[in-house]
Amino acid sequence: MIELGAQPPATDLIKDVTEANFMADVIELSKTAPVIVDFWADWCGPCKTLGPVLEAAVTKAGGAVRMAKVNVDENQMLASQLQVQSLPTVMAFWQAKPIDAFQGALPPSEVDAFLKRVIEASGGDASGGLDEAIEAAEEMLAEGAATDAAETFAAILQEDPENARAYGGMIRAHIAMDDLDQAEAILNGAPAAISTTPELEAAHAQLELAKQAANAGPLAELQAAVEADPANPQARFDLAQALQANGDTQGAVDHLLELFRRDRDWNEDAARKQLFILFDALKPNDPIALNGRRKLSSLIFA
Repeated sequence: MIELGAQPPATDLIKDVTEANFMADVIELSKTAPVIVDFWADWCGPCKTLGPVLEAAVTKAGGAVRMAKVNVDENQMLASQLQVQSLPTVMAFWQAKPIDAFQGALPPSEVDAFLKRVIEASGGDASGGLDEAIEAAEEMLAEGAATDAAETFAAILQEDPENARAYGGMIRAHIAMDDLDQAEAILNGAPAAISTTPELEAAHAQLELAKQAANAGPLAELQAAVEADPANPQARFDLAQALQANGDTQGAVDHLLELFRRDRDWNEDAARKQLFILFDALKPNDPIALNGRRKLSSLIFA
């Protein structure tokens, strides 16, 4: 299990529970959130190994599950009622009933799998704190710290190998580092289950644009060529790619729409295909994408 960053103590997530408050802090609480109960004792060596692993996993889940710690030596009646016969024993409660359990000290990966089952059984989101880690990595990327972002996305993928947001972020981080070969390798290695997700499709589009940018022609020359001959489709298409390479997405969209208006079939529908690459690379709610799609639709059905 990879540590994704220091987190403050989650005292509200992890509590010491006794026979006196077991009903309130486990049974009643489990009606609104899953609760795992760690039965332990001071003399139990495996308990000392498992306890910190459980606490770390619960904290990482970010509130999707709660944890109660029960010292069996101090709460023998409760342990007897729940038929705890060996230590450590961990029980999961949901809707006031036990739904899963295990005995012995499990490795972190199996503890994570146990919590994931419990959270999903309660209808919750097992990604937990990974969402916060993804947001942090996205901030790093936006601030230009692409290497740090890539490392964080990699850590997230070790926790959740099919996390589409992290995969897309990893690809974009390598694009930002101008390591297009590695970005393409990561894209090609993505699990089939997420290969067609919006996050991967956006990363694929951004990678394609980055490749085009590496081969874009001189902006000033292409602008002059279009001004000299507005009907030259190749010059306008090349200008759109050069504008995109220079960060002018709106300008690129405008020229591609004009090219499509003038000759929609040119070069096997190249203008429309390029527009969709640009739209896919943007966020779905980006005004450039929204307005561009609307204008393209108007031209198609005109």
